[in-house]
Amino acid sequence: MNMSMENILGSKSGIELRLFTNSIITKQGYPEPTGQAKITPGFNLPSKYIIHTVDPIVQGRLTKEHERLLAQCYRSCLEMADENHLESIAFCCISTGVFMFTNQRAAEIAVETVTKYLDETGSRIKVIFNVFKDIDLMLYKNNLREPEAE
Repeated sequence: MNMSMENILGSKSGIELRLFTNSIITKQGYPEPTGQAKITPGFNLPSKYIIHTVDPIVQGRLTKEHERLLAQCYRSCLEMADENHLESIAFCCISTGVFMFTNQRAAEIAVETVTKYLDETGSRIKVIFNVFKDIDLMLYKNNLREPEAE
């Protein structure tokens, strides 16, 4: 999860979230691997649950492994949401910003992965892409457009 989103969730949900996630990691005995997901209560947030994922961090050039891990973040979250019978999920721009994933490629991977997951599984979960920047809004709109028939 990107740090600004994690900080916002942490401050809005209350100290209970930080204590809860710390207890998960302590019981687990190791940090959560990149691309995996965990679900917690929403505590003071208006949502019932929060699904957390560990973002890939790009240091240097973007690699296929970064791309695979980002796609796995989305897939793991969708699987967790379906396992818990959630009706909707909202995604922030995972791994962009301080984690240095290019916004363009991140948007492509997000849309590709979610579309593929919904097609493959028949899941009826409502997916919301929550963006903060105008450039991200444009990128997601472009990636969500139906390709024109030739």
